[in-house]
Amino acid sequence: MIGIFLLAAAVTVVDGDTIRLDGERVRLVGIDAPEIHGCAAGRACAPGDGQASKQSLQNLMSGSVSIRRVGRDRYGRTLAHVYVNGVNVACEQIGRGQAIYKRNWDNGLELARECR
Repeated sequence: MIGIFLLAAAVTVVDGDTIRLDGERVRLVGIDAPEIHGCAAGRACAPGDGQASKQSLQNLMSGSVSIRRVGRDRYGRTLAHVYVNGVNVACEQIGRGQAIYKRNWDNGLELARECR
């Protein structure tokens, strides 16, 4: 499961921090994006427009896609660093203001180093 996988298949964007690759749900490591349907009462959610965040990620997913899997989350999703044309899309989402960095979700602070 862990390693780099070069994609030839189509990518479906689920929301601003999750994609689907041939049925595999992939969660971008180290970020949290706004909820598509808004934040439920009592939850601490990333600020912003969930639809805009999803559209931003969709716009980024054009080109040569590769992923580096690093594990699974509590929901069974693959945790991974996702790159398009060699650029980490989580860093791009942060830079565009479409996601926030979550240090405690960044295994080994790898994303922090990549986004500098």
